Amino acid sequence: MNLKNGTEYIESLRKLKPIIYYKGKKIEDVTRHPATAPHVRAAAMTYALASDDEYRDLATATSHLTGRTISRFTHVHQNIEDLIKKIKLLRILGQKTGTCFQRCVGFDGINAAYSVTYEIDKKCGTDYFERLKQWLIGIQDKNLMVVGAMTDPKGDRSKGPADQPDPDQYLHIVERRPDGVVLRGAKLHMTGAVNSHEILVMPTTAMDERSRDYAVVCAIPVDAPGITMIFGRQANDDRRDKLERIDVGKPAFGAVGGEALIAFEDVFVPTDRIFMDGETEFASLLVYRFAAHHRANYGACTTGLMDVLTGAVSYLTQIQGTAKASHVRDKVTEMIHLCETLYCSSIACSAEGQPTPSGAYLVDTMLANVCKQNVTRFHFEVARLALDLAGGFIATLPSQYDLESEDVGHLVRKYFSGVKDISTEDRIKIARLIEAMTGGTALVESMHGAGSPQAQRVMILREGNLDKKIKLAKALLGIPQRVKAKQGE
Repeated sequence: MNLKNGTEYIESLRKLKPIIYYKGKKIEDVTRHPATAPHVRAAAMTYALASDDEYRDLATATSHLTGRTISRFTHVHQNIEDLIKKIKLLRILGQKTGTCFQRCVGFDGINAAYSVTYEIDKKCGTDYFERLKQWLIGIQDKNLMVVGAMTDPKGDRSKGPADQPDPDQYLHIVERRPDGVVLRGAKLHMTGAVNSHEILVMPTTAMDERSRDYAVVCAIPVDAPGITMIFGRQANDDRRDKLERIDVGKPAFGAVGGEALIAFEDVFVPTDRIFMDGETEFASLLVYRFAAHHRANYGACTTGLMDVLTGAVSYLTQIQGTAKASHVRDKVTEMIHLCETLYCSSIACSAEGQPTPSGAYLVDTMLANVCKQNVTRFHFEVARLALDLAGGFIATLPSQYDLESEDVGHLVRKYFSGVKDISTEDRIKIARLIEAMTGGTALVESMHGAGSPQAQRVMILREGNLDKKIKLAKALLGIPQRVKAKQGE
C-alpha cells in the first residue's frame, strides 16, 4: 500500500488542489482548516488501524486482483468472512473516533459497481468491468480514499430525471466525445468528499430509456477541472471553528462525516474511467446493491458510536453520584441491549451473504434493510436514554470562556461540580460529548444515511415474500393452494 498510515494519508491530501468553499470562503488546506481537519483525522484512523498489529487482520485484505495486501476499504468482498470482518472493523472504528470515518460509501460503491459492470458486459458486450478493475488496482495499490457520489438534488421530486424543468437536478452527460464524456449537475450530502482522492459517480434511482444520459458510473479525481465543493454546516460548528476545545464536544474527530455538495460544471471524464454510459436497465440494480451493502454498515459503525455514548453517560452518572440507582442501571442496560441488537443485524445480513455472478459477495438484502430500519429507531432511543440520564444541565451549560474566566470561573467550577475528586472541567467535557452525540447532524445521519426509513420499508415489503408466508399458513390449515390462471385464460 502506497499510503501506509494516517500521517501519509494527511500528507497526500496536501498535494491535491480541490476547490472547496465553507461559509462563503475558500478552504486552501483541508488538513489544517478547523472545519475540516477533524474529519481528516477521523478518516486517517482507517489508515492507522491498517498499520497496527492488533487490527491489521481486520483493516487489511488480500486483493483478488493482484494478490497484494490492500486496505479493506478498497477490497471487493470474496466470501462471507470478508463481509463479517468489514462489520467488525466498522464497529471498532466507531468506537475509536466516536464519529463517521467516511470511507464506507466509496467502499460500498466499489463493490456495487464491480458486480454490476460484470453483468452489463455479459449482456451488452461492453468492457466496463475490465476498465473498473484497472482503475481499482490503482486505488488499491495507492490506498486512495474514494467518495461515493450517489444522491442527486432531485429538484421536483414528483418528476424523474428526464422530466425535470432543470436537467441539472440529476447529474447527466451533456456531451459524448470520442475520448470520453462531459458531465454537468451535482451530488449532495457527500460524506468525506473534501478529504478524498477520487469521486465514484453513481446513479441515484431507477431509470427508463429516456434517462439514458443520467445512467452514468465513472471515476473522477477530486481536483479535476470543473469540480467545486461546498462544505456543509454542522451543529455547533462555530465552536469548532473558534477552536473551543471543551465546548465542541468531539474536538479530535468532528461531528459526523463532513458532508459536501459536489458541483460538476462541464467535467470531462476520459473513456477508461467510464463504467456505465446509458445502460438504464442496470441503474436500479446498482442502487439496490449499493444500498444493501451500505445499510448493513449502520448496525456496525452506529453501534461503535453507541458504545462511546453509553460509556460517556455511564461515566457522567458516576460523576453525578447516581450510577448505583436501580432506574439508572436499568436504562444503561437498555442502551446496551439496543446496541447489541443492532450489531446482531449487521452480523446476520453478512453471515447470510451470497455471491453475485461476478464472484463478489453481497449481503442478505432483506436483513440489511431490517438492520438499517432498526438504526432509525434504536439510535434515537439510545440518545433519548442518554439525555434522560445526563440531565437538563447539558442544554444550559456555560461556555468554556466562562469556565476559564477570572471573574466567574470559580462559580462555574463550584456549582457545576459533582462527586469529590473529579474536576468540573471533566464533567463539562463529558456533557459536551453527550451533547455532540445526541444532537444536530449525528441523528439525522442515522435517520437518512443510506436512504430514508421509507426506502427500507419499501424494500422490506418487496422482499418479504408474502406469497410464501400465505402458503405456509394455508398448508398448516389444509386450505388448498389456488393455482394462478395463465395469461389469456
